[in-house]
Amino acid sequence: MPCSPAEISSLFLFEKLTPEQLGRLCAEGRVERFEPGPVYAEGDPATCFYVMVEGTVVLSRRVGGDDVEVIRNSQPGVYSGAMQAYLGDRARQVYNNSMRVTEPTRFFVLPADTFAAIMQEWFPMAVHLLEGLFFGSKATQTVIGQRERLLALGSLSAGLTHELNNPAAAAVRATSTLRERVAKMRHKLAMIASGPYPRESLAGLIDIQERTAELVGKAPALSPLEASDREDALTDWLDDHDIPDGWRLAPTFVQAGLDVDWLEQVAAAVEEDVLAGAIGWLNYTVETELLMSEIEDSTTRISHLVDAAKQYSQLDRAPYRSVDVHELLDSTLLMLSGKIGPIKVLKEYDRTLPEIPAYPAELNQVWTNLIDNAVSAIKSAGGEGTLTVRTARDHDRLLVEFGDTGVGIPADIRSRIFDPFFTTKPVGEGTGLGLDISWRIVVNKHHGALQVESEPGDTRFQVLLPLTAAENAENENSEESA
Repeated sequence: MPCSPAEISSLFLFEKLTPEQLGRLCAEGRVERFEPGPVYAEGDPATCFYVMVEGTVVLSRRVGGDDVEVIRNSQPGVYSGAMQAYLGDRARQVYNNSMRVTEPTRFFVLPADTFAAIMQEWFPMAVHLLEGLFFGSKATQTVIGQRERLLALGSLSAGLTHELNNPAAAAVRATSTLRERVAKMRHKLAMIASGPYPRESLAGLIDIQERTAELVGKAPALSPLEASDREDALTDWLDDHDIPDGWRLAPTFVQAGLDVDWLEQVAAAVEEDVLAGAIGWLNYTVETELLMSEIEDSTTRISHLVDAAKQYSQLDRAPYRSVDVHELLDSTLLMLSGKIGPIKVLKEYDRTLPEIPAYPAELNQVWTNLIDNAVSAIKSAGGEGTLTVRTARDHDRLLVEFGDTGVGIPADIRSRIFDPFFTTKPVGEGTGLGLDISWRIVVNKHHGALQVESEPGDTRFQVLLPLTAAENAENENSEESA
């Protein structure tokens, strides 16, 4: 359509231009009319800069499989498209949103190359300032993002060290005690072997020892009342049979799941004059089995912590693969257990959910940021509360929800919490990039959605992730693999 310098000079973007500049714009650009429908799509190469002359324009962003409307405007002069063309190949030149019109709409359209040349020629100082702002902001976000990750790593390392120290100390303690008990058992065995005991009695005692060791591994869980009653019964039996220190032996036998029937079996298998020595020897057997179980539990705990650390950091794993989000959530919760402290954690997992294609290390960073914020909110509300982690299916997406009973997010700042550098934490405690990084990982990298619902005592951050790989995510992964 014809381009009128007088008409485009009425648009606020061009109202200060000279007649010569307006003439050049009309000569190198064009006015184009679009019928209701799409103009360009998010992610396509940014080839043109659009300024609306008349009509109604709608801008949207892709969230999961949906296009979410972000702007609807009928004001002449609104613009969109290749707004960063002046950066050239130093920035990825694609449309950052999708644009459509809802009625017949006219645009002044300028090719991206022409727009870049005019910007650099007419506004060289402004271009330098914009370049500095663009790259400076990116550099600042990168540096502070690295600091955010280092702070998280320091916190996780402290928590992991604390978690590893407990089972390691327990294993060392149990090993030391075990050495002492084995030495006493050898001494007791030497005493029994040197006594005038028939071979049959010794064989029966060895058989009872083997069966006792098996019982220790199958000890039932007793309530405090049940354990107390059994201890009383065992103590009475031991006292009735003149076994020294029956009150000391009874708790160990109860812990191992042994009862009066077991003592009767021992008494029936050996002579009366051997019974006290046999009970003492079997007590060492029980103690060594319990100590070995404690060592096994402690070392297993250490192994699980190391596995969780590997799962969290995704060492030796592909950067993009199918993952079970529950494994990622569990590893993150375990890594943050030191920070979570006494806060109650509820897991409401839908285990029927399928694995999803994702960048697991980056999702772990999202979980870390959201859990850290929830813990801070609960502590601000007094330190006692509940963190609920829930998974569910939401149509064609997987929902991961983090709920907390903290102070909540005031309505007047709720729209700003995903802005870079915005934080409500005291100076030095927050960079203001945690939620911004999380939003970019979820929305830009995984083509999902991150949203929040909040009121005092009930704040829920909801992460929605596609169940299947988006086409551009697959392409990005192929490029990385190449």
